[in-house]
Formats: sequence, structure tokens, C-alpha cells
Amino acid sequence: MPVIVQKYGGTSIGSIEKISQVAEKIITEKEKGNDLVVVVSAMSGETNKLVELAKSIDKDPSGREFDVLLSTGEQITISLLAMTLIKKGYKAISFTGSQAGIFTNSVFNKARIETINNSKIKKYLDLGYIVVIAGFQGVTENGEVTTLGRGGSDTSAVAISVAMDAKECQIFTDVDGVFTTDPRISAGAKKIDQITSEEMLELSSQGSKVLQPRAVEFAGKYDIGIRVLSTFGDGSGTFIKKENDGRMEKAIISGIAFNKDEAQLTIRGVPDQPGIASLILGPIAELNIDVDMIVQNVGEDGLANFTFTVPRSDFNNGLKSLEESSKKLKAKKVIGNNKIVKISMVGVGMRTHPGVASKMFSVLADNNINISMISTSEIKISIVTDEKNLETAINVLHDAFKLER
Repeated sequence: MPVIVQKYGGTSIGSIEKISQVAEKIITEKEKGNDLVVVVSAMSGETNKLVELAKSIDKDPSGREFDVLLSTGEQITISLLAMTLIKKGYKAISFTGSQAGIFTNSVFNKARIETINNSKIKKYLDLGYIVVIAGFQGVTENGEVTTLGRGGSDTSAVAISVAMDAKECQIFTDVDGVFTTDPRISAGAKKIDQITSEEMLELSSQGSKVLQPRAVEFAGKYDIGIRVLSTFGDGSGTFIKKENDGRMEKAIISGIAFNKDEAQLTIRGVPDQPGIASLILGPIAELNIDVDMIVQNVGEDGLANFTFTVPRSDFNNGLKSLEESSKKLKAKKVIGNNKIVKISMVGVGMRTHPGVASKMFSVLADNNINISMISTSEIKISIVTDEKNLETAINVLHDAFKLER
């Protein structure tokens, strides 16, 4: 029988009542004649509680012990869901990541899946069981428990879909699918019926919280279709696939993402010479601070201004590092701004439709929205602006590119 992999996030299974509702959805799919593998996250809020417990003992806990602790959240939900399915008269069995044969590298807290031994999963599917697997976790070849990082259950589900040659990977969330932008920001936001994995990867990377970027990347690499659906309603959701079925000429822009977790750092008046960027960003990297957008402007006086963005949580440490670099480089000034937002327009149609950037900048200018940074790729244009402009910028761009259609 065809294999369907379903994944349910924490909000979908946040109570016994919700677990019972999820069980009914699983049973409905089973009754269609499909083999079911179900991947679940911890109940909503459970992982945060475990993190708080660990941090109350040590702000920087042992990576190994931290993973042993965090992996228990999913073990609760797999057993409760399996019990519920059994109670409803169906054969079900739960597996932890290690029991399911999910092998990862040995990087604690952010491991990557290397292989999946699917023999045990296949054995129980052949016996008619619904197999329930803990997402977010795996095991090293030496038997050490590992976790995949925030949102890792999405990656677990996609990887299992690849290992099982699944017909489809269904990701159930608390929304009806992927929207052109956040419905809480724009009343005109529309559900997207189909989007390419390339576009979805950009949207996820630029701030859309629907799917973990690693999961989308995995799906694109192995050409696995993902369908994003609502746990609490019916509908076809959004289908994410590698090919676009000829939509490229129709949809110039597929969606608008934003990220409020951004801060901007600028060092002014540094010498314009080879190696300066390394001298500025080297100390930042040593602090394990991720740098996103980078802009360098060179003046006629042989001095340059260097601007980059970092996660807002790293703003203070980044600013201190830049001030130290400023002294060494005899720079003129250091400026920081942690009240910014990054807005990104994404669409494969940009490749064949010139003038998208020009129209975007014109629309923002007409609405007195100033841009401090710009970054582009083949299918994405990102800008940085003051966070007070977020709602206006999203809405005027959404209207200008007619995304409500």
C-alpha cells in the first residue's frame, strides 16, 4: 500500500482532547488504504519547560545531557498518541528516534540526519500497524541520543518520507497552509495552493515560520512533495514540490516574508583596503554571531562604511565587538540599531520578469518608507527598514503585486 507520512506539531497535540482529534485524522487516512507513519513533536510548551529546567541548573549545560533531557518531550506524545489509536481499535506502536533507526552525526543540540534504517518501520507497517515516531531526535552510531534543533520534527518527517519512498509528506499545523504573507499583518493574505521548494526555502529562510528551512531543503534535494495542512480543519492546504508545473510565467511574486529578529550594526570611516572585512567580521564570528546582510560603501577619501545585520539577541555583544574593532582600526564612528525589520519578496517569476526591484522600491518610496539595506538573489529581494514601517510596507507591496489574486 502507498505510504503516507504525517507530522503533527506541538499545537496540534497540546492536550489529550487534541491528541484524540489527531487520532481521528490518522484513522481517516488509514481507512483510505494507506500505510501510515506519523511523526510528532513535543506538546506545545513542553520543550520550553525542559529548557528552563536545564538552564536553572546551568546556563550552558552539557550538550549530551541537554539532548537526553530534550528528547523526553517527544516520548510523551508518541506514547499518548499510540495509546489513543489502540483505544480506538487500531494497531499502533511508538518508536523513539533511535528505535526507528534514525542515525545522525554527533553534533549535540543541532545534529544532522545521516541515514535511516527503515527495516523496523517496514516490518510493522507490513503487520498492519500505524507507526508513531518521535520527531526532532536521533542517535549516533555510538548510541548517543541527539536532537536536531528547533523545528527539527519537520526535518524528521521529510527524511522518513525519503527513506520510506512515501507518496507524500503531510505537515499538519494550526494554519490552513502557506500564505502570500502573514494574515495577521495583511488582511489580503491568500493561501497559496502550490509553491516550489525553491521558493518555500527562501520564504522559510527569510522569516516565514511555517516550515523549518532544513526540511524544505531536504525535500527539494530528494524531490519529496510536502503538503501543509490544518489540523483543525479540512482543505487541500499548500503543496510544495520541486517543479513549478509551468507557473513561472504566471506568478512573478509568490509571497512576502519578514523577520523582526534583526539588528543592524555599522562602522564608519574604516580604511578601504584588503582584509578590513575580515578584521571586522572575524571577532564577530568568534562570538558565534551569525551575520546576514552585508553592505560596504566606499567614499572618495579612501575610507569605507561597513554595515551588516545580526540576530537581535546578539546586538549588544556585536556592538561591543564593533567598538573594540573601531579602536584598532581608528574608525570614525560605530552605530547600532535594533529596531529594524527585514522584508523579503520571493518568486521564481523574477527570473523572467525584469523591473521587480524597481517597482518594489518605487512603491516603498511613494509611501515614505526608507530603505537602509538591500540584498538580492535570482528569486528574492530583501530590504531592511525601521520596524515601524513593517505593516505598511507589507500591505502596500502585497497590493502593488496583486498577491490577493
